[in-house]
Amino acid sequence: MEGVPRLLAVSDLHVRYPENREVAAGLAGDPGDWLIVAGDVAERVDDVVAVLADLAARFARVIWVPGNHELWTRTKDPVDLRGEHRYRHLVERCRALGVLTPEDPFPVFEGVTVAPLFLLYDYSLLPAGTTTPAEGLAAAYRAGVVCTDEHLLYPDPYPSREAWCEARVAYSRERLDAVSGPTVLVNHWPLTRLPTEVLRYPEFVLWCGTTASADWHRRYRAQAVVYGHLHIPRVTYEDGVRFVEASLGYPREWRPRQDRLGVPSEVLPRQVLPVPAEDFGVRPR
Repeated sequence: MEGVPRLLAVSDLHVRYPENREVAAGLAGDPGDWLIVAGDVAERVDDVVAVLADLAARFARVIWVPGNHELWTRTKDPVDLRGEHRYRHLVERCRALGVLTPEDPFPVFEGVTVAPLFLLYDYSLLPAGTTTPAEGLAAAYRAGVVCTDEHLLYPDPYPSREAWCEARVAYSRERLDAVSGPTVLVNHWPLTRLPTEVLRYPEFVLWCGTTASADWHRRYRAQAVVYGHLHIPRVTYEDGVRFVEASLGYPREWRPRQDRLGVPSEVLPRQVLPVPAEDFGVRPR
C-alpha cells in the first residue's frame, strides 16, 4: 500500500566483509519506514556504530538488539570491555544516535508494540540424543561444532552465560508482562526451537537460544517474531504467528542463494508489517 509506513527488518549484516558492507550501505526504505536491526552488525564497536548511524539517517526509526558478535571481546577492537559492560557501552552509543535498544521504552508502530529483546542463551536447547548441557557440549566438541562464543563472549560480571541469560529472561518477562495489546518480538536468537530444526550442524543448537521463551509468541500476543543468528532467511509460522528470519549472513552463504531468492538488495530489508501479500502463501504450522 503506497504511502503506508512499513516495519522492516534485517540482521546478521557482518560488515567486516566488504560485500556485506556494500549491502548495508544500500539498504533503503520509504519515508516513514522503521528498521529493525536484529544483531550481528559487526564485532568492532566502531563498525557497529558507523553502520547504525548510517541507517538512522535513512529510516524514520531504527531499533537494534545485540547479537553474539557484538558481544565478542577481541584484541583488534580498541574497546576491550567485556560482557555486560560491553553491552551497556553499545546501548549508550546507540542512544547517542537515537537508535532504540532493549533498555529503552518499547516503541509503538501503528498500534503494535515493538519489543526489542536481549535474551542470550543458556544451553537448554540440546542436540538430539543428549539430556544435559554437559552432554550436549561434549557432543558438540566431538563433532567439531563449537561456537566462537566459547572463547570470545564473556559473561562478566555474571559467573556464566547461563546466569546472564537467566537475568535477561527475567528482566524481559517483567517488561513484557506490562504490555497490553499486540506485539512484535525481536531477538537475535530464535525464541523457539523450530527454526533450528533445519541447521546443517544440529549440535549448534546449543548456542541458539533458551527454552524459557518457547511460549512467548503466544503469551505476549505476537503478530510477528523477528530473529537472526541462523543465517537461514525465511518465513515460517508457529501457532498462527509469523516468524521472520531477516539475516544476510556471510557472502559464501548468500551468494549461492541469489538465483533462487534474489540479490540482497531485492530481498532486504524484510517486511514485517503490514504482512506482504506474497507471504500469505506460506503454510502455517
